[in-house]
Amino acid sequence: MLKHMSKRLVLMYLFFCVFGVALGQDVGFYFVHFKDKNNNPFSLNHPEQFLTQRAIDRRANYNLPVTETDIPVTPQYLQGIAATGVTLLNATKWLNGVTFETSDSNAVNNILQLNYVQSVRLIKLVSGTKKAYFENESVSKNGLKSGLKAGSYDYGYALTQISQINGTKLHDEDFRGQNMVIAVLDGGFLDVPQQIVFDSLHNEGRLLGTKDFVNPGGTVYTASDHGRMVLSCMAADDPGLMIGTAPKASYWLLRTEDIASESVLEEYNWVSGAEFADSVGADIINSSLGYTSFDDTSDSYSYSDLNGKTAVSTIGAEIACSKGILVVNSAGNSGSTSFPWVGAPADEDSVFTIGAVNASGNRAYFSSTGPTSDGRIKPTVMAMGYQTTVADGSSGVLSGNGTSFSSPIIAGMSACLWQAHPKATNMQVISAIKETASLNDNPNNLMGWGIPDYSKADSVLTVLTSVQKTKNQDYSWKIFPNPFDRKFEIRIENNNKSGSLTVKLFNLLGQNLVSKNFILKSGTTKYSVSDLTDLNPGYYIVAIDVNGTVINTRVLKVR
Repeated sequence: MLKHMSKRLVLMYLFFCVFGVALGQDVGFYFVHFKDKNNNPFSLNHPEQFLTQRAIDRRANYNLPVTETDIPVTPQYLQGIAATGVTLLNATKWLNGVTFETSDSNAVNNILQLNYVQSVRLIKLVSGTKKAYFENESVSKNGLKSGLKAGSYDYGYALTQISQINGTKLHDEDFRGQNMVIAVLDGGFLDVPQQIVFDSLHNEGRLLGTKDFVNPGGTVYTASDHGRMVLSCMAADDPGLMIGTAPKASYWLLRTEDIASESVLEEYNWVSGAEFADSVGADIINSSLGYTSFDDTSDSYSYSDLNGKTAVSTIGAEIACSKGILVVNSAGNSGSTSFPWVGAPADEDSVFTIGAVNASGNRAYFSSTGPTSDGRIKPTVMAMGYQTTVADGSSGVLSGNGTSFSSPIIAGMSACLWQAHPKATNMQVISAIKETASLNDNPNNLMGWGIPDYSKADSVLTVLTSVQKTKNQDYSWKIFPNPFDRKFEIRIENNNKSGSLTVKLFNLLGQNLVSKNFILKSGTTKYSVSDLTDLNPGYYIVAIDVNGTVINTRVLKVR
């Protein structure tokens, strides 16, 4: 799913160059793109200088290299920009640049003359405008229904949104997000310190920190209550009132969204926030944000731009995914408009894009749709985003409508699933959830792969992580046909080693349905697994044991 970084960076380079040509004397907010990271005091040999141990461990756990994108922007370059008299805002090592503010057009011209500057992009802001993404969402006391106790928890008003995705089983098995770190990118977290559903979050030290990228050095507990409602879908822990999907996870609260305007500057904030989340070791990013139209319409994205590789936040999201982070993003709330498509960064291939359904499992009318302009199915899966239970500003709950709330429901429950299977990668977690969702055999651009079943996804990951693929130079293999109908064959190239071959077929609940033993022959040999006509259509897992070397893959049965 992850794409080649070099292509992304080339596109970004060309994009910035175009905007760096015609600045003239405009003033305001800007992004400066540097040519390189030369003369940098930081080294790939010492990642502890710029990454926490937790971030380094994540890379090591999933065999991910530390790359030049991890190296901070060259400090001397930032000092040179600041020396022109502008106000620096947020640096981004992933995009190799920094945002800044100035009212001095001469300073911009001086910056363009610096030999390490590639380009400077003007970002126009219009204050006092409405944010369509948030305006299309609503909250009220209507629709609140309290549920009965289910398993370990009295979920109160949040029971339906958790039971719909079959998440209570993981909670019952004590997978509630312990030791998982979720970064929440949003527009403000008003009243989080006062809301009683977050008492245990504060008292147990699981609120790891906050950072304001809109007003650097400011507080995140301002401007908007959107982040509070989003956070409650995951972190709430008030039995009988509301329990979130990851009530024991740890959280970073990051304000990247400017409520007063809608501009590309927020996308740069998003990237800076995401790379901060990476650096402190976050496992998951929840972003109930999206970008298509801006106050400066010349910056707005066309449908063709929503191709998973163009938008600023999309480029940043792809890099975040490549670092092993599970990026969960709401699909958007434009499904009933003339521009119904999922926005950025939800258009990125590896981003886990979440649409909204009601309590009955029907798609909410406002939930944004696919496909992306390059033809990929979006959203990925669905969760309750209509009459969803969210925390109010004091000690109660509200009913909320918006994909902003379906996204954290999935982010939190995915944290519990990943906690149960720490060997799984971010992409394996997504794959297991997709393959056990309600529409896995026939996904579409209204509901993606459908409504997840986290109990079934748990079973799939149990098989995948217990039957790990092992590299061995003595063997290579291929299964064909895949998809299959009545049988499939395994072709193994064996470098003259005798021994045994065992082939097992599992369903997605981890049950062993077929087991075949063969004598391993030297050279290239085909081994047939037949009599599979009676199997139901759907995905299965094939585990192949060649002289103790275990490999596995997924196959699809049709008809």
